[in-house]
Amino acid sequence: MVDSDDVATEVVDDIDADGLGTAVIASIGSVALALYFYYVRGDKQRGQFVGLWPTTILAVASYFKLEEIRQKLDELDA
Repeated sequence: MVDSDDVATEVVDDIDADGLGTAVIASIGSVALALYFYYVRGDKQRGQFVGLWPTTILAVASYFKLEEIRQKLDELDA
């Protein structure tokens, strides 16, 4: 008998983290850009606006990764 926790662990181990790597790089770049606007250019409003992007980038990447996991689990159930 296969335990559902074992199946979930197998699916998560099977999925690589490459998709999140790109999002992390984009988020770091966004933080750097926000600091540039805020401190170097003196445009505090634009720096704060760009500084809000990393959260959104990481949230969208996490959503797509969870969808990928859900699809793999659905394939195993079928």
